[in-house]
Amino acid sequence: MTESETTREDRKATIVIEHLIQASDVSHTMQHWHIYKKWNERFFMECYGAYKEGRVDTDPSLNWYKGEIGFFDYYVIPLAKKLQSCGVFGVSSDEYFNYASQNRDEWCREGEALVLEYISKFNENANRKMTKNNEVV
Repeated sequence: MTESETTREDRKATIVIEHLIQASDVSHTMQHWHIYKKWNERFFMECYGAYKEGRVDTDPSLNWYKGEIGFFDYYVIPLAKKLQSCGVFGVSSDEYFNYASQNRDEWCREGEALVLEYISKFNENANRKMTKNNEVV
């Protein structure tokens, strides 16, 4: 193998590793709907809790629905396409792309209601904690 071939292979390997690192951070978006929904809710609760505790100025619920659509359109789906094009994941890369696309479509249908459900769950949990703390005192 020549030096330029070696350099080209090293560059391709680096690109694949970069894609893997990016995908690992958002892997829930490229899995079954119930997996995506579970991790999306957990992340929402973390962000919304930070807002309610005054650690963040902006209420994440105001843009969560639209933000997720943009996240799919401008980050997740393009990343899934990159995973397909690098050619090292076989049929799994098709699955990543298909799940990402399906989750985006499902989010468009159910996301607004889910955000309201997340807020409701957060408030129920907060009320339970307050009640429990009042009983302890």
